Amino acid sequence: MLIKVKVFSNAKKQKLIKKSKDNFEIQVKSKPLQGQANKEAIKVLAEYFEVPKSKVRIINGFRHTNKIFSVSENLDNKL
Repeated sequence: MLIKVKVFSNAKKQKLIKKSKDNFEIQVKSKPLQGQANKEAIKVLAEYFEVPKSKVRIINGFRHTNKIFSVSENLDNKL
């Protein structure tokens, strides 16, 4: 499943906001240096969808605020 995520780095606290079925906003505490914010966003999504971090991948937008993630496994209970 592909989802669109807008990641905000340098936030005061970590937060995930579901905008629609496949659109999310994530606020992470990490800075956008050396992929730290991306790693934290992957962690947040893995916790939300209750899958291992290895099942969440960035498909597009590695260096941009707007990203597309691929999340694997059965997600019917979270959508």
